[in-house]
Amino acid sequence: MQNIHIKIDEKYGVERSLRKFKRLCDSYGIVRMYRAKQEYKKPSIQAKEKSEAAEKRRRKTSFKNYRSKGKI
Repeated sequence: MQNIHIKIDEKYGVERSLRKFKRLCDSYGIVRMYRAKQEYKKPSIQAKEKSEAAEKRRRKTSFKNYRSKGKI
């Protein structure tokens, strides 16, 4: 796990620094990792969810590619 340090400047203010902190947490995947560790999932369920997500991504990209072929 990585440590994230944000320096709060008088120039930028607390709100802008907080937004930067949230962006960094999202980019490092800290929130995703925290949610994954909140509950235990059996390996069979994890594999099933992973394959379903992959199929959803495949359908989404194939749909995008199908729609973009007609726009030339």
